[in-house]
Amino acid sequence: MKTVAFILSSLMLAAAAHANEPAAAAAKPDLAKGGAISAQTCAACHTADGSRGSPANPILQGQHPEYLVKQLTEFKSGKRKNAIMSGMAAALTEEDMRNVAAFYAAKTAKPGFAKNKDTVALGEKIYRGGIADRNVPACAACHGPAGSGIPAQYPRIAGQHGDYIEAQMTAFRAGLRGNAPQMVAIAAKMNDKEIKAVSDYIAGLR
Repeated sequence: MKTVAFILSSLMLAAAAHANEPAAAAAKPDLAKGGAISAQTCAACHTADGSRGSPANPILQGQHPEYLVKQLTEFKSGKRKNAIMSGMAAALTEEDMRNVAAFYAAKTAKPGFAKNKDTVALGEKIYRGGIADRNVPACAACHGPAGSGIPAQYPRIAGQHGDYIEAQMTAFRAGLRGNAPQMVAIAAKMNDKEIKAVSDYIAGLR
């Protein structure tokens, strides 16, 4: 009986020690593989390095990798709707997503610029102070004063194409994009002029 008790005690101690071991770290993203995926799969719309391509498509350079992985995952699952991106993401594994996201995140985005000087003041007012009478919070509250965002939660938006920001805000308002409930609620309270003004302001934010 003592032998059995000793064996059981040893097994319990071993299990406890194993349970206290730190979890194995996730494999470090492979930037070379991410670059290959970018060139083969993403370049036609986002350019090979995710820089300032068509205003209809987002600039990916310098974006938080966690945010990019979240969006790719939701395109693949159907939570975020886009026929082209859903098709592209369908072929990517989780490792592929981490690699290509890290590749873009490692780049430094070039500064953008606002196009309409007549709406800059309104755009800045909304970005920094919101719209108080409609309980629209300041964009800076989540995306930061300089538009740098918060990894995984809120994207970096400084310098992003104004046309792309406007299209996404309009999609949130219309219920065509629903993978960020807080943005759906915010956009629902804004009119076209306000969305256009703050989108253009964000394009020149740095």
